[in-house]
Amino acid sequence: MRGLTGEGSARTRGSIQAVSAALAVPTALALLVSGCGAGGTGARDEGPAHADSVAGAATPSAAPSKSPDNVNAVALIKDDPKVAPEVKRELKPCVADEYPVDVSYGNLTAGSADDVVVNVLTCGDAVGVGSYVYREQDGSYENVFKAEEPPVYAEIDRGDLVVTKQVYEKGDPVSSPSGENVITYRWTSGHFTEKYRTHNDYGKVVGDSATPVPAG
Repeated sequence: MRGLTGEGSARTRGSIQAVSAALAVPTALALLVSGCGAGGTGARDEGPAHADSVAGAATPSAAPSKSPDNVNAVALIKDDPKVAPEVKRELKPCVADEYPVDVSYGNLTAGSADDVVVNVLTCGDAVGVGSYVYREQDGSYENVFKAEEPPVYAEIDRGDLVVTKQVYEKGDPVSSPSGENVITYRWTSGHFTEKYRTHNDYGKVVGDSATPVPAG
């Protein structure tokens, strides 16, 4: 069971592996399903760095960017015209006023304030249905990235944006995707550009009796 967040709250989140572990399948997310009970907010700007980024790491700025205070992630999503209507429609409280959103802060775009990464999840199974990056601009936040092909989850990895997308092939059980694509983006010339792409295939467990993904 993952934690939930109310409007305007923020606390520590785990990585995409934590989402996968909740489904009892390593690094895999389930397909979009309904239910109630997951999500959380947090601050994360850690993770393994690429070998080449370690070798050429930039000198830290003498004046680090400031972290936003309790950004209202739910309001950002609901008021954002770039967010798909179906994502907004499904973004409802799971318990009381607690919404299934994960929030992370970190310097992705070299701005004066930390950027905000928001992952919108389903309640029951914590499946990522949308990932967004917001950049502070003159006191407000601008959507500078979105990914809305579930299952999807975005994280901050030492200044890079890392997006993980589970891959399902025909006949895959809901609990067992065939693999994942891990895409690393970097802020360049005012927008995110893809820098790395890795595909991982998952092994299949013999005798898996899970229900296949419905056709259509």
